Amino acid sequence: MPELPEVETVRRTLEKLVIGKTVERVSVLLKRIVQLPDDTEAFALLLQGETIRSVERRGKFLRFMFDQYTMVSHLRMEGRYGVYGADENMEPHTHVIFHFTDGTELRYKDVRQFGTMHIFPLNQDLSELPLKKLGLEPLDDSFTLEAFRDKLGKRATKIKPLLLNQEYIVGIGNIYVDESLFLAGIHPEREANTLSKQEQAKLYEAIVATLNEAVAAGGSSVKSYVNGQGEIGMFQHQLKMYGRKAEPCLTCGHAIEKTVVAGRGTHYCPKCQPLKRPKAKRSGS
Repeated sequence: MPELPEVETVRRTLEKLVIGKTVERVSVLLKRIVQLPDDTEAFALLLQGETIRSVERRGKFLRFMFDQYTMVSHLRMEGRYGVYGADENMEPHTHVIFHFTDGTELRYKDVRQFGTMHIFPLNQDLSELPLKKLGLEPLDDSFTLEAFRDKLGKRATKIKPLLLNQEYIVGIGNIYVDESLFLAGIHPEREANTLSKQEQAKLYEAIVATLNEAVAAGGSSVKSYVNGQGEIGMFQHQLKMYGRKAEPCLTCGHAIEKTVVAGRGTHYCPKCQPLKRPKAKRSGS
């Protein structure tokens, strides 16, 4: 599934390709992609004559800002956007086509068919599902150390599933949680409320640094991800932990181990990320 760096890369690419284009008509070839309105003809009619003014992102969701409406798009597992000439051959698994007045088309392709699209009155999407319950944006100015510490609070849950929870912090995803925890030297099964203030600060800095580096590299093409121009990301060549089971740790040389935490494959170095257990309190005499 594309995570924050991949979705941000798609956003930046699409911004160069579709800003200022006006929709002449919309073809919906697979109804299940369109969630709101649930009538595909109504969906197409709302966007007819609308111009794309900007492309924004909230977590792993793309937000297409039109004159009067916001279209929220979730790529899920393998959703892709691409801009084509109207005379170019249609690729298999193309499910939604936005035909522009200039003769080009924005096509949405999704092999797994898990992607979704919702239309809301302009900016109303932020107060409605699926966006209203999303947590802190880790690349936003509002993501401060104090805000991060507040989200961690005194929660006794393991740190990895907490970081994966989109209601706390959005968009990090499995790859970048493993990378961030390694950079901070924190075991993925540490309980959040056992982290010292120094460890919280190291983890905060690791998250910001990892995501910024991933965005700069165009994301990670671990499976099938490409941006809006069909280009793969390059951050997979910089991964220090994820997907490197049994390979030597780049810091200490110890073999990287893989386990399952909260149902997700998890990579860590047992030497660089020791699992520290809280000391038992002595009983009173």
